[in-house]
Amino acid sequence: MLNNLTNLFNLIRTRMVKTVLEDGDLFVVGTRDTRYDGSYKPVVAPLSAVVNSVINQLPPSPPGLYGLYAQTANSIPVTGTTAETSLINGGVGTLSVPANGFQVGDSFRAIMAGVLNVANNQTIRIKVKTGSVILLDSGLQNITNITNDVFSLNIDFTIRQLGTTGVASIVSLGTFHYAKTSNTSVQGFAFNVVNNTTFNTTIPNTLDITVQWGSNNAGNSIFSDIFILNKTY
Repeated sequence: MLNNLTNLFNLIRTRMVKTVLEDGDLFVVGTRDTRYDGSYKPVVAPLSAVVNSVINQLPPSPPGLYGLYAQTANSIPVTGTTAETSLINGGVGTLSVPANGFQVGDSFRAIMAGVLNVANNQTIRIKVKTGSVILLDSGLQNITNITNDVFSLNIDFTIRQLGTTGVASIVSLGTFHYAKTSNTSVQGFAFNVVNNTTFNTTIPNTLDITVQWGSNNAGNSIFSDIFILNKTY
């Protein structure tokens, strides 16, 4: 062991010191072995093995809030049509989870806001989907006489079980609110669904939020200017 230390000090003294490491570089490490002086056997290990070992010894990061997607432009206004239409526009990040990418307990929060116009005595329907699979459905909701009011839509999801259809389970809860400038009142509705029949974690899943008007009245219009998706657990 003493000779090994002497050789190391000689390398330092002669300035044989490397400041930029490469993948093929070797580290001198000590492996516990009582047959050697100091109870350690000198061995070499590649850089990648040392780095991986250090990473594996680090404590896991605590679960917390981090961003997955942020919309960077207004969505296309959905005006005067009964066609089911997405409220999400392009942005940065991803709305997709690959096949088998979920874990039990994974939880997410989506925050959407925008501008709403509604004619008298209309209905609106909000759906949260992955592909053609409906995760959350507000059903037809009565809404009337709104002019350039701000709306907010908050959605929370939690993965309960993994698997194919009939096995996987996800619970989703949404709240849709709008502030009426005509009388300063806040109105809206809430909805929640447990999908344990058509949800499938063994295939890719891509989030979408759609809106559908009950009539093609030209006074009905909605678009989002903010949409953010975060992972909360």
